[in-house]
Amino acid sequence: MAATTPHADHQSLSALASRYVNVDDLPWTPSKFAGIEMKILMEDPDTGLLTALVRCQPGARLPLHEHVDIEQSYVLEGSMVDAQGEVTAGNFVWRPAGSRHEVHCPNRALVLAFFLSPNRFLETDDTP
Repeated sequence: MAATTPHADHQSLSALASRYVNVDDLPWTPSKFAGIEMKILMEDPDTGLLTALVRCQPGARLPLHEHVDIEQSYVLEGSMVDAQGEVTAGNFVWRPAGSRHEVHCPNRALVLAFFLSPNRFLETDDTP
């Protein structure tokens, strides 16, 4: 596994050493979607594995996408809404591989998100 934490100084660690991450030192990185940014806590570019803090501004929208593998989200602040319901601060939602939805954050949200592989965006103007 080629997992790393971008912007963290772990190069001098042995292969099996724990990687402690000072989250305050990590930059917020804008996503390609307005009002949504992330702090990447751990990623493996080879597999698409990703753990991130995701911050959504009021009214931010994540367009229609498919979860290629299981997605897990723990909402720390605010809420996320889709056609199936709302997940609020202190609550958790996970979605099976193959599920599709779009998400909006009517107020704001801070979410700890876990992805086993990247989402596949289905709206052509937002597809990478």
